[in-house]
Amino acid sequence: MKTTEADSYYNNLENMSVLELLSNMNKEDKTVPLAVEKVIPSIEKLVEAIVEKMKAGGRLFYMGAGTSGRLGIVDASECPPTYGIEQGVVVGLIAGGDSAIRKAVEFAEDDVKQGWFDLREHKINEKDVVIGIAASGSTPYVVAALKECNRHNIITGCITCNQGSELAKEAKFPIEVVVGPEFVTGSTRMKSGTAQKLVLNMISTSVMIKLGRVKGNKMVDMQLSNNKLVERGTRMVMKNTGLHDFEAAKKLLLQHGSVRKATEAFKK
Repeated sequence: MKTTEADSYYNNLENMSVLELLSNMNKEDKTVPLAVEKVIPSIEKLVEAIVEKMKAGGRLFYMGAGTSGRLGIVDASECPPTYGIEQGVVVGLIAGGDSAIRKAVEFAEDDVKQGWFDLREHKINEKDVVIGIAASGSTPYVVAALKECNRHNIITGCITCNQGSELAKEAKFPIEVVVGPEFVTGSTRMKSGTAQKLVLNMISTSVMIKLGRVKGNKMVDMQLSNNKLVERGTRMVMKNTGLHDFEAAKKLLLQHGSVRKATEAFKK
């Protein structure tokens, strides 16, 4: 029996009050960061491998089905606006294609050929890294794709919530975050999904920092895509340059397009 499919520690959920439901879910959620903490050494090894490849011009791919696929897409889609990297450097793929982001595509995750086809559409190569995301660790779409990656000498990693899974055996850098049975039996969008999200945050953030996309503790390459980010960037420019005039700092920021470029231009 997979841990992710094991019976919940709680029963008769329909008889619980709303307060009991919320309190018990929160109790279970508190165990997730502790499970992630145990696998930090595994995350470290994968991050170091990704950084090395990306410094050499490689890309990072996430692939999964259902919740796992959506979490990968969310993480990938947030990298360009947050860190100013080009579109297509971090890529999220989901079984069933983009339509599966909003609506489940029946049996898409069971297709053992489509994962590799999806990667080939992006001209996957030995410079890249592919991370398979699957709470169960057995999703055919993901497992089969990693097998092909291994055959083509492409570095593979995975994030799963079962020990000894088929996916972890295929991945060169496996991350197994075992969070235990879900509050609602088998509902891996809960603790397992939270664990995957935490690990994805750690991976992409660490990689971007090591690629020089953060200075001090600031996102100096973030895209200025709304007023909030323009104001944040302006304050960062003021701090970096010593300018006390908000409007002057804002003008400098908008002229150069990023905190990094505005700061460098001022210091010249």
